[in-house]
Amino acid sequence: MSALNSNTSEPGNSRDFVKQSSLYQEFLAEREEILKHKWIESERLGYDIGFERALLDWIRKHRDSWRAARRAQLATGGTPPGPASVEVKK
Repeated sequence: MSALNSNTSEPGNSRDFVKQSSLYQEFLAEREEILKHKWIESERLGYDIGFERALLDWIRKHRDSWRAARRAQLATGGTPPGPASVEVKK
């Protein structure tokens, strides 16, 4: 029975490890920015542009500058940039 208990607790530990990983944190931060971009562009155009279009548009227009600002902020020991920290190009 103890082997079963140790196996059932492992997936929780694995999930916690993944949630704490910097790669997962970067994914979540990018996803948040893409969803914000989707909302802004959908409001501007008057209809829901969908996640895929927002993703491709954000990558093309904003990802490089967002990543550079995020890296610079992390390198100085500060808080990673939020939406107001990166200039939005229209």
